[in-house]
Order: sequence, then structure tokens, then C-alpha cells
Amino acid sequence: MGRVAELAFLAEMFDQARKQAAAAVLLGGEAGVGKTRLLSLFAEQAEQDGAHVIVGGCVELSTEGLAYAPFTAALRQLVREMGAAEVAAMLPEGAARDLARLLPEFGEPSGDTETESARARLFEQILTLLERLAERRPVVLVIEDIHWADRSSRDLIAFLSRNMRAVPLLMVMTYRSDELHRTHPLRPVLAELARVDGVSRIEVPRLTLDEVAEQMAGILGRTPEFARVGKVFERTEGVPLFVEAMVDCDGDYSFPDSLHDLILGSVERLPEETQRVLRIAAAGGIRVGHELLALVSGLSDVDLENALRPAVAGNVMQVADGGAYAFRHALIREAVHDELLPGEHARMHARYAEAIDRDRSLVPPGRAAIEMAHHWFSARDDLWALVSAWEAAGKAANAFAYTEQIQLLERVLTLWDKVPDAAERIGADHTTVMERASEAAYASGDIERCTKFAKGALSELDEATAPERVAALLVRLVNCRVQKGKDGTLEDLRKAERLVPLPSETRAMVLSRLGTLLMLGDHVVEGTAVTQEALRVARAVGDECQEADLLINLALGHSISGDLHSTLAANRRAQAIGTRHKSGRVVLRALANNVDALENLGRSEDAVELAVEGEKLAKEYGRYRDQGVFIANNRAEALESLGRWDEALAVIKRAMTMDPSVRNRWHLTRTRAGIALARGETDAAKADLVEIGALSGRLKEWTQEWTHNTRLALNWHLVVGDPLTALEKAEAALIDPPWSRKAMLGWRLLAQIYRVCDAAATVDPARAQALRARADDLATAMNTDGPVSEMFRLECLGDFIGAAEGWLHLNRPYARAKALFHAATTATNRDLTTEWLREARTIATDLAATPLVTHLDLVARRAGISLTGTPAPDDTTLLTPRELEVLRLVAEGRSNRDIATQLSISAKTASVHVSNIIAKLGVSTRGEATAAAHRLALLT
Repeated sequence: MGRVAELAFLAEMFDQARKQAAAAVLLGGEAGVGKTRLLSLFAEQAEQDGAHVIVGGCVELSTEGLAYAPFTAALRQLVREMGAAEVAAMLPEGAARDLARLLPEFGEPSGDTETESARARLFEQILTLLERLAERRPVVLVIEDIHWADRSSRDLIAFLSRNMRAVPLLMVMTYRSDELHRTHPLRPVLAELARVDGVSRIEVPRLTLDEVAEQMAGILGRTPEFARVGKVFERTEGVPLFVEAMVDCDGDYSFPDSLHDLILGSVERLPEETQRVLRIAAAGGIRVGHELLALVSGLSDVDLENALRPAVAGNVMQVADGGAYAFRHALIREAVHDELLPGEHARMHARYAEAIDRDRSLVPPGRAAIEMAHHWFSARDDLWALVSAWEAAGKAANAFAYTEQIQLLERVLTLWDKVPDAAERIGADHTTVMERASEAAYASGDIERCTKFAKGALSELDEATAPERVAALLVRLVNCRVQKGKDGTLEDLRKAERLVPLPSETRAMVLSRLGTLLMLGDHVVEGTAVTQEALRVARAVGDECQEADLLINLALGHSISGDLHSTLAANRRAQAIGTRHKSGRVVLRALANNVDALENLGRSEDAVELAVEGEKLAKEYGRYRDQGVFIANNRAEALESLGRWDEALAVIKRAMTMDPSVRNRWHLTRTRAGIALARGETDAAKADLVEIGALSGRLKEWTQEWTHNTRLALNWHLVVGDPLTALEKAEAALIDPPWSRKAMLGWRLLAQIYRVCDAAATVDPARAQALRARADDLATAMNTDGPVSEMFRLECLGDFIGAAEGWLHLNRPYARAKALFHAATTATNRDLTTEWLREARTIATDLAATPLVTHLDLVARRAGISLTGTPAPDDTTLLTPRELEVLRLVAEGRSNRDIATQLSISAKTASVHVSNIIAKLGVSTRGEATAAAHRLALLT
């Protein structure tokens, strides 16, 4: 009855999905309002229209650590319909082994222990599977009761919603809106999804008076009396479940004192033995198998069936697939469970735990451990609650459900002091539990909790008796600081290295991380030495994947030292090892670094091509969210160099939807900020620069990031017309700077500093000249490693024509346009100046590089050159009224302080106005500005 508008909306969304535009619907409504019935009607219609409807539901147990419950149910349906082999055939080779962690029908789980990317890979595989299914026919994925969803399922739902492609796929999710209290974990997920394109949110309302009458007529088989309809509507307020319960009451429609009593009304009319069995069933959850319920209740099959028959006939229980019984509605199960007396509650849950422990096949595959953990905890049996939680935590880790693993490990820690022999019972000490929790938190991206657990574990360890454990935890704390973009990592790594002086796997791990961070900090000699030692250890123990990782570290050193061809060769050797061992992580890491090397060699087109290949491989390996995003940023950087800015921004936008790590997000943001600055989009650029810390000077230990950020910050201050601040920042950058030894980065930053000198010369010529002298000294000590760094070197030397020719050869249009602009400002040949300015303006216009267009127009106007074939415009419109006032005082020979006093402004503001006037007039000094003002009759 009713629901016409809601059904029409769902049909409309399905029609949208069928037109190759994936969509998602969040279907909210209070408990008992009819969400499940509405979805059933829609699903029936969708199936008739040719859709493949896949259904999965969350259960209340999910909040205690049952991970991926709705997706496990959906996979089980697919296996039942198609067979595990056919499902596996739709995925990349070997990918089904990841799904085996959720469903044993897919065989033996993969042996991959790379926890940091495993969950992301699982997400990719499920997305790929859904897309492949949708390529066959439209798919409707229904996920019910996401208010009960575990953290991993919520994250996967958000991932799918953000990344569903142009395939005929509709995802419909239901939730109880009346249960979403202020701190409910689903609230931020709903807020996030509301901002995703293609996601809609609707609320299922209560029934109207007429709809209640229609429902009552359907139940009674006749038209109800108007007075009774009114009474039912008034007392139930249009909630369908309550309407049904009230109609099921006695003939005068008496109404119980509470909704709880109303829901129980249909139960209390059943035989006492039936009610007893229902209470036992309620302790087992909303759905319980026949065999398990028989064992717990102590009834024979026949007696159990006889006891439940009235409940099935009364529509309290339903017979479900797989020989199970299910409460018709979760509210009924909750109400019955609440009727259990305290002692009865503990006994029932203990019986379930014992029965499942004796025969784990009594529950669906993969659920025994968490079911026992739930029941022992509900039974308030501290010993077995602790033991079962430890086992369930291990199962959660095996399924990449790291958030649920943390939750269960925290339960172990909470119960620890209540179980005197806890360590003996689980075969692990208290410190080990915290170490596992720290590892799980890091894998889930919860850096704060990882740090807390790691520090807690360290506080319990003695360096003298457990040096390897301490060293491993120090490395983890370093990784946490890296993820948060903080300095101070090398000291802890050096300490960890001292703790494990003898060759071992732990020492190799410590040296590998130390070598990487030393390289990134430009300590190439030391970084190479420790990496080579680690390489010897890895080869001694026969760990080829570790060897490949270390070869990539050495390649990083080659890159920083300027030997880019050795970089390419070392990365290719590592990639070959990764391919041989089917290690997607190694393959993608090596490939990503070669994309960067090609870009630094000026082979941007090749870099883009290799990056596309890498992103494709990342999807096949299920590693796009981490390594694929990193490669995507490398592609965006190459596209930026090629002047394909809109393509670069599209790549960045797509990568941002993948919820990248903090550092990957900063890489993407940095690239986007560079394009925004080039286009004069100052507000967007500032937001990005603030996010990456470019305007605060952080990340000094990370020389490459610091070099990038400093260059962008200097450019920002110039774009917004603040050369004095740019001068100050540039001066600071040349005082004991963490300067990157990577030639391209160093020369690129130095070229920007020279541009600061040019801009600041009119504001503070003495400081600008001193800065230029220091830059000259630094330039004499720097080397180049290829054509890109050579072009920046030429710009530093003032050979803009040489640089422009080089940029043309490298197909870098924006760099060429800037070089032509600078060449034109000092050229004496009018014909060449006109040619260069016109070409540069065409490039800048095509790229929408507004600041460069403005500068080009100013130079052309000063020289009386038309860049469009029409006469040069009148300069009287160049300056604002306030700037004309300042110019008049400049022409009178007033200082900035005098101007400030005359106009009642600060001296710094006066200085900024003077700088803007000089820039707009295309001159270099205050005297030239005065001359230009008289020549252009600006003061008359």
C-alpha cells in the first residue's frame, strides 16, 4: 500500500543506472516503517526488468566485530547462483584468493602479508567484481541495515559509492534514521556520501490515514470501520509494523501501555513453550540455524518444529534459506531478547558459545570465532570472552578487517587483569597484544591509535632483553610520524639500528627504512651505505622481494645524485624480480619511480604512457588506492609539464576520490596548487598551499617536499603582489637550507628565487642584489642531470632564449612561454620581441594562464606592441584610483613612509602599491615609473 512516490524514485534511479551512470541510494526511515517491504517490491520489479539483484544485510553482531557481513552474504549469493569458479574468472588472476578471506569457497587465501595495502586491494577486487557483473546485465546491490554495519563495511560502502564507474549498477542501502544519535558512526559516512555525485538520499515516511486504512483492509480482508481506522492511526502514528501489531490485538483494538508491549503482543498470545523457544532463539540473533537452535534448546527436531510452528503461523518467525529461522523484524527479536532474565541471558549465550565451539559448522563459514566472542562476552564469562576475542581478532586480521581486529584486541586488553593466567591462555603476553593492535591500527590508517599502542608496548619492553621488538616498534613510530608529515624520524631509526647490530631480518628491515629516509633527506652517501648492507643481508637469507625493495632504494639514490639512467636500470631490475614473484607492490613501486625518472629526463610523453600502464597494473593488483594514486600523481605532473592541465586536473580529481593517504593527498594537492597559481586562481591555490604546509615551512626534514613547497610559496607571494614577503622567504631558503640534491628540483627552485630577485629589485634593491649574489654562489656548486635541469640552469644564468629553445624541444609549452616572456623584457630587436610576445601570449591564453597573459600585455603595452593586430590599449586604465594617488606622490619624489603618512596607510601597504605600479607599468625603478607616468600622461 502507498509508497508510490518512493517506488517511482527507485525506478528512476535504476533507469539512470541502466543508462551507464552508476548510482547509489541511501534509504532512511525509522524502525518498522516498511523499508524492507519497499525494497522487496522494488527488487521484484527490477528483476522483471532484467536486473541482477544481489542482497546483503548487516546484522547487529557486526557492531562487535563481524566484518564485511553484507558483502560476505552477497558473495555467498553469487557463488550459489554462478559457482565459485565463474565468479573467480571475472577477476584478475589470483585475485579470488583475497575473496577467500571472506568466503572459503574461493579456496586458500593468498599468503600476502603486506597489511598496509591488503584491505585496499580487497576493496578493489570487490569493485572490479561488481563492475564485471554489471557489464553482463544491470546490477542492483541491496545492503540492508547499514546502521549496524561494521567499520570495514562502512569504509567499503563509501569506497564503492565514490568509485562506481559508468556501468549499469545501482546500490541501495537502508538504515534506521531514528537510531542515528549524534555520535553514531554512520552519521559522518552519510554526510560524506551526500557530497558524492550520483548518491541520493530519501526518507521513507510514515503512512497517511488513507494508507493505514489500506493496510488494515489488506490484513483483515475487508474494509475496516472508519472509527477503528482513526483509532489505529492515532495510536500507531502511521508506523506499518505497529499498525499490523495493533490489528492483531483483540477486536476492540485495545492499545498496550508501550510500543514494547505492542510488539510483544503477538508473541504473548503464542503457547508458553513457543515463547520459551523464541527467547532462546532471540539470544542467537535475528537468524539462527535449526540444528544450532535444537542443541541450545535441548529439543528434538520434531519438538522444535512443533514449538515454532505457531510462531511461523503467527508471522513472528519465518523459515529462511539454509534450514534457518529468522524473526520477521529486528524489533520483534529485540523485544523478545529484552524479556530474558539476567541469569537466563547469561546461560543462553553460554550455551550458544559452547555449542558453536563443539561444532563450528553450525554457523555460516567464517563466523564461528566472532559468534563465540559475542556469546561469551554476553554471558559475562571473562576467561572465555578473552580467549575467544583473541581468536576472533586473528580471524579479523586474516580478512583484512583491521578496525574490527582493534576492537577485539581492545576487549582482550580490557579483560586482561580479570584473567590471572591470560598470557598462558592465549599464548601471548600483554605487550604482544598491544603490538598487534598497533599493527592493525597502522594498517587501518588510524595513526593516533597506532602511536598509542606502540608507545604502550614500548613502555613494557626492556631494550636489553628485547632489542628486536623495541627496534620494530621504533620503526612503526617513525612510520606514524611520516604519515602525519612530521619531522624527527632519523633519530629513532638510528637508535633502532644500534639495537640490532647483528645481521638479521629485523636489522635488514630497519636499515631498509633508514636508507629510504636518508635518501629522501639527501643523505645519499650514508643512505647508500646502509642500503647496501641491508641488501647483503637480504641476499644472504634469500629474500628476493626485500632485495628488490632495496634495489629501488639504491635507484632513489642514483636519481638524487643525478644518474638517471642508472635509476631506470635499477628500477627495471627490481620490477623484473617483482614480476617473477608476483609482488604487485614491488612492481608498482619500481614502475612509479621510473615514471618520475622519465619526467626528470624530459621524456614527459613516455612518462605519461608508463604511468597509464602502471595505473592499469595497480587496478589489476588491487592496489590503486595506494600505489595507483601515487602513479596517478606522477602522470598528473607529466601532463602539467606538457601543458595538458585540464587532463592533469581530471586525473587529480579522480585520484582524490580514492581517499588517498595523507602523503599521497599532499602530492596531488601540490600538483593542483601549481596549476592554480599558473592560472591565477589565488583562493584555490592558497587553500591547497595551506593544506600541504607550504606557507608554514614545515617538512624541513623532507628535502624534496620542502623544495617543492618553498618554490610554490615564493610563486604564491609573487602572484598576489607581495614581493617583499617573497624576498624574505627566499632569503630564509638560502640560509642553511635543506636543499634537495636532486638537480631538477634544485635548479627549478633556484630559478624561482631569481624571479623573486627581479620582482623585489624595485622594492628593496639592496636586499634583492644580495640575494642574487648568494644565489649565484649556490649555482656554481650545483650540477645538472639532464635536459630539464639544464633548461632551469639556463634560466638562472639569464639565457632565456636558450631555455625557450630547450623547452620547445622538450614539448613544455608553459615553460617556453615564460622563457619567451623574460627574453622579451630585455630584448632590443623589436621584431623578435613582437614574435616572442605573440607566441607566448598564444600559449598562455590557450592554457588560461591569466597572470602570464597580464604580464605579457604589460610588456607589450610598454613597448607599444600590439599582440592582437589592433592598436595597443590606453595605459590610463591600468591603475586603480588609489594607485594613481600613490604614483603622483612617487613622481614628487616622496618616500614610502611619506606616502603612508600622506594617505593614512601603513608603510608596508604603500610599498605594495608602489610594487604593483612598477609591475603594471612594466618598469624596474621608481624613476622609470615617474617617466612612464609623464610619457603616458597618467598624472594630468
